This record gives sequence, structure tokens and C-alpha cells, in this order.
Amino acid sequence: MTRFNTQLVHGLPVDDNTTGAVNPPIYNSTTYAFEKVDAMPRYDYARSGNPTRDFLERQIAQLEHGARGFAFASGLAAIHAVLSIFKPGDRIIVGKNIYGGTYSLFHEYFADRGLIFEAADTHDAKALETAVAGDPQQGVPAAKAVYFEVLTNPLLDVNDVRLIANIAHKHGAIAIVDNTFVTPYLQRPLDLGADVVIHSATKYLAGHSDVNAGLVVTLSEEIGKAVYFAQNRFGGVLAPAECDAVRRGIQTLALRMDRQQENAKAIAQYLLAHPLVKTVNYPGLPGRDRELAAKGLRGAGGVLSFEVVPGVDPADVLNNLRVFRLAVSLGAVESLAELPCRMTHFELPREERLKVGITDELVRLAIGIEDAADLIEDLGQAFDIAYERYLERHGESDIFSQITSGIFA
Repeated sequence: MTRFNTQLVHGLPVDDNTTGAVNPPIYNSTTYAFEKVDAMPRYDYARSGNPTRDFLERQIAQLEHGARGFAFASGLAAIHAVLSIFKPGDRIIVGKNIYGGTYSLFHEYFADRGLIFEAADTHDAKALETAVAGDPQQGVPAAKAVYFEVLTNPLLDVNDVRLIANIAHKHGAIAIVDNTFVTPYLQRPLDLGADVVIHSATKYLAGHSDVNAGLVVTLSEEIGKAVYFAQNRFGGVLAPAECDAVRRGIQTLALRMDRQQENAKAIAQYLLAHPLVKTVNYPGLPGRDRELAAKGLRGAGGVLSFEVVPGVDPADVLNNLRVFRLAVSLGAVESLAELPCRMTHFELPREERLKVGITDELVRLAIGIEDAADLIEDLGQAFDIAYERYLERHGESDIFSQITSGIFA
């Protein structure tokens, strides 16, 4: 039994050729020849199966300790396939803080097709259990699933997979986990009781901002069969070349994430001490190691967010960054910065954003593998410009004296 880092590099061979090639081939063929009319070949049409895709699907199932793996053309395509296994009238409990695209898919697509979505605080075990249990006497059936993110986007709250899965199972529901921010390097949710794991493989797994991809792993063959039906019939499969790009990214996952976490910790500590920063959201801050370990995590990832103090325009920070790129997405080798209220979470109505703590002043940073000193210097010069713009707007009002006097305490 090989260990994790070896599995990242080698995966599970499909045994599809005898050339001795070190890397698995990219099969671009859309169709495959039958030996005879009544043959039942493993591959017949690329939508149904492809050796290059098989390699990636077997590898992610191996890494996540699941029964079946599936590769899709995007993270949202993967979520769409998983949610399609439910039928009209099924209730799905959703963590109250999720990615904006997921929120839109649930409420602007699946809700119109009969699924019922209810938000719940996944950190409040009693409230979550009440939501999952429903109220049959009042005509509210028990939920069929709980959907949540291990680290919420963009506030980086840490969900307890084991606790949530136990509550779901108690009432006959399954636990569906978005593991994008964490990856199997930092946590394997299936080992903690989850039933389905989803990745936007565009992010950490591919790691280079050059391919859109989604991956799903199921704990059971039964759920795997249902997801495969959706994959095959909807046809949102990941093309062979893109499968190979994700495979290559996975080979360096551990190396990249180690650097990204190291950089993120340094930047979080810098932001904590900066007078223009009101709050910092990062589970890797000093003193939180025990919380992470208790919830089954081996690290905090490379994404963090922060709020600027009132009166400072976050756009003045973001528009003046030089090393950070102003862009959505995360998990790549380059560092990215964005304004959730205008970019990744614009699909959420403002009142919904504010309910979960996504303010107009919140900035999200996805930390790359650059030199941490360069990233900190870049933030510093952007903060300097933001402060100058603040003084231009507020004249004699000095934000630093207000901070000292306790106005922003």
C-alpha cells in the first residue's frame, strides 16, 4: 500500500498499453472499435468512458478513499450531477455560507425543478439536527442530504465533517461535502463519515489556472452508479487533455499546498497587525491548531479573507495591487485577490450576504507560491494608497487617531 505523496505522483494504472510510457497516454478518440457485434468492450464511446479520464477518476477515488471517482467539465457540472440524483420534493439542508455559483445553481435551477433547499447553521448541532429531522406532523419530511463546505467561502469557518455526517445519517440523510479548499492532502471527508466529496479541481488539484474541472468521489457503489448515470446521460465529462492537465497538477499538490499555507500564515499575521484591517479570517491563525485537529484537518489551506476598517474603500486596495492578480478562483501558483460582494458572491442578494457575514468591505486572498515578502510588500503599498485616498475623501479626519481612540475597536 503506497503512501499519499507516492499516490499523488503515480496514481492507479489503467493498464491500457504496453509501451512503457512513464505518463499515461492522452486518448483523444471519441469512439472505439468493437471486436465483433456482440462484444461488450470496456470502452465504446468517449462520453461513457475514456482511459485518460479513467486514470484521473481512479486516482481521485484512491486519494479520497472512495469507491468511485468521476471527472466533470467544471466544479458546477460536478455539483449538478450529484444534485441530479434527488427527485422533486426532496429536502436538502445547505450550509449557510457557500460559494455564490453553488447558491445560484441550487436556488435558480434546482429549486425550480422541485428540490427544496433550506439553509442551516452547520456549527450549531441542535439547529442542524432540527433542520435535518424536519417535522413530519407538519408535513415537513426529513432531509435527504446535507450539503456543506469544509472551509466556508469566503469566511473560512471550519465545519466538523464527522459531526455533520453523524447528524445526517441519524435521520437517513447523506452528507455531501465540497472539499475544494482542503483537498485530500489536508482532509479526507469520507473517512470522517461523509458520503460524497466534490472538488472544483480547477483550484488546488490542477493548480495552475489553466483548466476547468470538477471531481466527485462516492463512498458507496450505489451512489456511484447514480452519479455515473448523470455523468453519462448529461455528458458533462472532462475532456482527455484536461484530465491529463489535472493529473499533472495533482502530482505537485503537496509541494504547492505546503508553500501556500506557509505564505498564508505569514500574510494573515501581517494583516492582523495592520491598522487598516478590521478582522482577519483564517483558520491557520496562532492558537487554532487544536480546533483544526479536532475537526480532522491537517492544515488550514491557502485562502484567507479580511475586512478593511470603515471608511477605507476595499477597491482602493484591490485596484492597486501589483503582484496579486485581481481575479476570481483560487488554489493556483499565483496569488489572487477579489471582492466577494462584487465578484465570487454577487449572485447572493445583498441581504443574504450580510446575514452570513459577507460585508461590502470583505476582501478574499488566494495565496500562491511566490515569495511571501513580495506579497506582503505588495499589500503594504496598496494599503498606503488606500490610506491616501481615505484622507482625500475625509480631509482632516485621521483614521489612525480614530483607531487609537477606540472608534474601530
